[in-house]
Amino acid sequence: MELPIEGLQVGHWTNEHARTGMTVILFPEGTVASGEVRGGAPATREFDLLDPVSTVDRLDALVLAGGSAFGLAAVDGVVDHLARKGCGFATGAGPVPIVVGLSLFDLLEGDSSVRPGPADGRAAAAAAAATTDSPVATGPVGAGTGATVGTWRGREHARQGGFGVAVVRYQNCTVAALVAVNASGDVGDPAAAEAVADGTFTGWPRSAPGFGTVSGDLRGNTTIGAVVTDAALTKAECRLLAISAHDGLARAVFPAHTRSDGDALVAAATNAVVVGDGDLDMLRVLATAAVQRAVVSAC
Repeated sequence: MELPIEGLQVGHWTNEHARTGMTVILFPEGTVASGEVRGGAPATREFDLLDPVSTVDRLDALVLAGGSAFGLAAVDGVVDHLARKGCGFATGAGPVPIVVGLSLFDLLEGDSSVRPGPADGRAAAAAAAATTDSPVATGPVGAGTGATVGTWRGREHARQGGFGVAVVRYQNCTVAALVAVNASGDVGDPAAAEAVADGTFTGWPRSAPGFGTVSGDLRGNTTIGAVVTDAALTKAECRLLAISAHDGLARAVFPAHTRSDGDALVAAATNAVVVGDGDLDMLRVLATAAVQRAVVSAC
């Protein structure tokens, strides 16, 4: 999938044997961002910087990593890569790269002793920086390498998740969604929600309530990613875009945002296209549609 947003670069690091990986998204100068967490078990780094009331008004890179909390160490490598290039928030001691990290739980797949680290972060950042108009690889690559979906009823129901990308446009604006889908819920199955509503659903978990554990079997969950637009938005407007992005996740995954998911999405605006005051809601609709399509395309 090609990304028609100028300056946006994406690179993967994939370990197929260990079934883990990571994805780095590099943003052009002038990008602002915010985010929203909707799951009970997030693993994040520097996410508070995305709060609209926080001082820093830029985002240089986003790291999406496997390895659960261990994988957040990969952010160090991306920070180092950007620091060597002189990118970051200006301070008296020089620029400090602003890099947010999100990770998902894939430790039950492959070799759990292998997790993305600083060297892998540097490799993925270098791969991203080397891309120009190259399509972004999707499926079981990068942060989606060890991803699974459908585990809420037990791991015997699990199937392959992955990394998905979708691009939607309206008039002169573009919104791209890049999502690593590792959801406990089922993807692309609206019939399940209908069956729950009319009382005919027969797929309930067989043990105690709560989807985090079943008979002591810890489940690996969490959908993480970003929606990126070329529109000119403030951090507060990006926050609203991130909220709508989660609506797209909830349209594609059932059930979504459980206590064992750490669902977190970042919304970034590269500020290349000036939009009118009434266009924010249009962009939010695009974000919802893009995330829904990206999630479904990942599996």
